[in-house]
Amino acid sequence: MFEPIEIVPKPPKPNLPGTVVVRESVDDVIDAMLADLLMHATGCVRAFGDFHLALSGGSTPEPLYRRLMYDLATREFPWKRTHLWIVDERRVPFDDDRSNFKMINELIVEQSDIPQGQVHPIEAMEPDADERYERALRETLEWREKGHDRLDYVLLGMGADAHTASLFPQSPALDATGKLVAINDGPRVTPPDRVTMTYELLNASRFVAVMVTGSGKRATLARIAAAGKKGDTREMPILGVKPLAGEMRWYLDADACPPVEERATERA
Repeated sequence: MFEPIEIVPKPPKPNLPGTVVVRESVDDVIDAMLADLLMHATGCVRAFGDFHLALSGGSTPEPLYRRLMYDLATREFPWKRTHLWIVDERRVPFDDDRSNFKMINELIVEQSDIPQGQVHPIEAMEPDADERYERALRETLEWREKGHDRLDYVLLGMGADAHTASLFPQSPALDATGKLVAINDGPRVTPPDRVTMTYELLNASRFVAVMVTGSGKRATLARIAAAGKKGDTREMPILGVKPLAGEMRWYLDADACPPVEERATERA
C-alpha cells in the first residue's frame, strides 16, 4: 500500500519591489538563478557580442559560484565573451581573505576560460580607486551602442541591516550623485572602508538579481515588505535599488520568507 505524499505548501511571497522567486531550499534557489543567468548571458552575447556581469562577495553567493563552475547545465556559459566586474570591495589587498575578488577569482576566474583582459578587479588600495574603476567601466562599456552601454546582470546580496553592495544605512555613498563608483567610509560603514558601485550604476543595469537565503534575513525582509514604497532608503538601502529600464528579481529560499503574521506585526 502506498504511503500518502505530504504536500508542503510553498511559503507566500513577501511583497518586495520587483519580481519575487521563492524556492524551498538553497539548492532550488541556485537552480533558478543559474537558469536565468545562462539565459541572460547567451541572449546578451547574441544581441551585443558580449556579456557584462557584476558579482558580489560574501558567503551567500559562494555556493552559487561553485555550482556555476561544475554544474553540467552551465557548461555552455560564454566565458570568452564575458566581462566580469566586482560590485564592491573592501579596501584590503587582493591576498587578504576579506577581499571579495580573492574569493571570486579562486572560484570562477581560475576555473574558467575567461580572458584575463576581461576580468576587472577593483584596485581598492589605491587612493583614487573609485575614479579608476569608473574610468574602466566607461571605457569598456562605451564600445557598445548608445543605450546598451550598461551592465547586463548584477548580483546583489542583502545584509541583516538591509544594506546591499557596500551601501550601508546612513553612509556617505548613499548620497553619491553623478558617480558610478564611490568610496564609502566613516562610522556608518562596517570596517574596513569600501569601494562600491552606486545607485546610479546599479539602477542603469539591465537585470538586478538579489539573492537572500536563511532565516537570519527573515526579519529584514519583513521590515522591507511592511515598509513598501514608503520605506526609507537611508535606513534600508536595498530599497534604493530601482532599475530604471531593467528588471529587479529577488531569489529567496523558504527559510528567508517571513510568515504572514510576522509581516503584519511589522506593519502594525
